[in-house]
Amino acid sequence: MKDLKLEIIRKIIGGILLVSLISLIFFQPLQQYLSIPKSITVFEGQDYTFLKAAPVTATIASHNANITLNQEKKSVSVKANEYGKNEMLLEYAGIPIKKVDVRVLKDFRVLPGGQSIGVKLNTVGVLVVGHHLINTTNGKKSPGEIAGIKVGDIITEINGSKIEKMTDVAPFVQSAGQDGKPLNLVISRESGKFTTKLTPLKDKGESTYKLGLYIRDSAAGIGTMTFVHPQSKKYGALGHVISDMDTKKPIVVEDGQIVRSTVTSIEKGSNGDPGEKLARFSSDHEIVGNIQKNSPFGIFGELNRDLKNGIMDKPLPIALSDQVKEGPAKILTVVNDDRVEEFDIEIVSTIPQKFPATKGMVIKVTDPKLLEKTGGIVQGMSGSPIIQNGKLVGAVTHVFVNDPTSGYGVHIEWMLNEAGINIYETPKEKAS
Repeated sequence: MKDLKLEIIRKIIGGILLVSLISLIFFQPLQQYLSIPKSITVFEGQDYTFLKAAPVTATIASHNANITLNQEKKSVSVKANEYGKNEMLLEYAGIPIKKVDVRVLKDFRVLPGGQSIGVKLNTVGVLVVGHHLINTTNGKKSPGEIAGIKVGDIITEINGSKIEKMTDVAPFVQSAGQDGKPLNLVISRESGKFTTKLTPLKDKGESTYKLGLYIRDSAAGIGTMTFVHPQSKKYGALGHVISDMDTKKPIVVEDGQIVRSTVTSIEKGSNGDPGEKLARFSSDHEIVGNIQKNSPFGIFGELNRDLKNGIMDKPLPIALSDQVKEGPAKILTVVNDDRVEEFDIEIVSTIPQKFPATKGMVIKVTDPKLLEKTGGIVQGMSGSPIIQNGKLVGAVTHVFVNDPTSGYGVHIEWMLNEAGINIYETPKEKAS
């Protein structure tokens, strides 16, 4: 009987503790406490505000002047005055409950883009985009398939000579065909490099020898400029990797160029059809920059001349991924000729990412003018800068096929990282 009473008492106490724990989880002051990060990073001249429970007070651990606090009844605002590190202590009824590391970065600004650009990529070697059969006297054959070459492979060397463009290939093919000797090829594939031998063949009744492969050495398209770093002239555009339209694989870039482009018309998007900007390279074909990298976050390189958008030609501060908020924002893009315009969007959701990732935001076009013109997000709009509260926060990347009004955005923090721009750089000490 005694054991039974003890068991009942334990269950009652356990029930009370469980209810208390559940109540504590939903207790608003605790929720606010848990939502306060362990570390805060903010740029000089910017503020960081967080909610707090009424009895909680904040104090600065170090009395240097790099940050100041403004405490309201339900919030604390951290003002970043100058570069450096500090600590903020949170107290509840005079008892220390949390330490928050505060890091102030040097003021950093970039020029927002929005311009329509033409993109010309030159591949490393020549890209295999398909096979074809040669009608020989011994039946239909593809020398490329026989040699084990697949779509997406890149031919980088033939007989020890580096291959850079399609015109480099033809002399080797004809010479090997006439001599009846196989070509020694070096092939680059995602899994690594390998060598193979290929014997060119010719069609019945023809004199030229063929590889049985469709190859390409360059690609072209259009996109949108995202940002330009005024000091280094480094830029970022597109917000996503450029893939070959036949192989669907990322293009391995040897080099490339960007030129101005002019939007001639819009194919309006609809459910199941994302639509497209139709554009042509500007008539002067003037090269405005190079392309050094084609990555999941866009294309990157350096400009050789100034590139202004005409509506926001002064550098803007940026927002880190944890500073982007759900709510109204704007994008800069071109829908007619080469004129950059500003349009309203909504940031539907945003993820405060700690590591680079391509899909950090979900956005929705709300501007009636843009919806009427394009139906939402269309191909060629990728890279359009997203601006919120006067800060550059990211770029448009992808459209939802079944809802062209909505799509993904990438945080600007990761595009800057891909461009080789260090926003966390420590300022150089001045000589005494």
